[in-house]
Amino acid sequence: MLTQFFFRLRDGGLKPSITELLTLLDVMKSGIADNSVDNFYYLARATLVKDETQFDLFDRIFAAHFRGIDDALNDLATDVPEEWLRRQAELMLSAEERAQIEAMGGFDKLMEALRERLEEQDERHEGGNKWIGTAGTSPFGAYGYNPEGVRIGQQGSRHRRATKVWDRREYRNLDSSVELGTRNIKIALRQLRKFAREGAADLLDLDDTIDKTARNAGFLDIRMVPERHNAIKVLLCLDVGGSMDDHVRICEELFSAASSEFKHLEYYYFHNFVYESLWKDNSRRHNERISTTDLTHKYGADYKLIFVGDATMSPYEIVYPGGSVEHWNEEAGAVWIQRMLNTYPKSIWLNPEPESRWDYTPSIKMTRELMGDRMYPLTVSGLAAGIKKLH
Repeated sequence: MLTQFFFRLRDGGLKPSITELLTLLDVMKSGIADNSVDNFYYLARATLVKDETQFDLFDRIFAAHFRGIDDALNDLATDVPEEWLRRQAELMLSAEERAQIEAMGGFDKLMEALRERLEEQDERHEGGNKWIGTAGTSPFGAYGYNPEGVRIGQQGSRHRRATKVWDRREYRNLDSSVELGTRNIKIALRQLRKFAREGAADLLDLDDTIDKTARNAGFLDIRMVPERHNAIKVLLCLDVGGSMDDHVRICEELFSAASSEFKHLEYYYFHNFVYESLWKDNSRRHNERISTTDLTHKYGADYKLIFVGDATMSPYEIVYPGGSVEHWNEEAGAVWIQRMLNTYPKSIWLNPEPESRWDYTPSIKMTRELMGDRMYPLTVSGLAAGIKKLH
């Protein structure tokens, strides 16, 4: 079964090696899993998955391989985890849940009945009130109804009456195709790191202290060093207002994650497209602005430039003087963005709009061309690809 699972992982897009499979087998021989489905899940994930962004894909393959009730019902009859039935009962059921199953004679009676069904049943069953199956009133099965029972082989809850969910799995983490959350963003941004020691020497250097003390005949010689910080410098330019109102949440999460990950982070706002000026405070954007020319002089070429915007607007706002919807711009937005790109060769554009819409929105296509095709979707994989481009 493990060999089949190994090849299923590879066919599904994960690439565990033979060495990693052998490592899993060695660990299992030691008895660490202790016949526990949960323990085996964590062992398998720790040994066979190299990147936590692939945890969700692993979960789906794991579930398909080990939870397929329709395909492996007979297997359940001979491989019901004993601790699932007995030893973990107190951990798995609340006092309220234990009270709910008294109508059937208690948890022991419910589990005893399930064991008997598994031993007696030898085929798929639909409807009825006894066998494990679907669309019936049996306490065991899926897509039916019973005041309290064990749900087996059903995706999600319907009546919220199950006492236990046999194949319930709550291990969803990251998915490279979904939109980002703050935690996911932080993980992706951590790929953009270059550590350096800066500032006051206020951190104990244990290795050097031991070395110098040993060389000083045992007299304590404490050595301090500056704390290590991510030395990467980031200039973040965020589109606000208009169609970007639909993406406020994800932009706030990106800003929050970037603020915690980068010590050297500068941020400015623009609306739809960059022109001759940007601003720091949206409530004072008409009165307090910084000229784009001053910005490129203030922050050197060692900064990584990240634009965040849906690039959804009239094409006139990009290519024509006076095209801005808010003011009269003497020069086209395309001219200003090119000046910024000349100053910051390491630059990308993150777009919260689904990539499937890009080819049908002229302004997105134009912006993407101006960026030299360095536009990426705001998904885990898109941000990872963009960060890689900034290196």
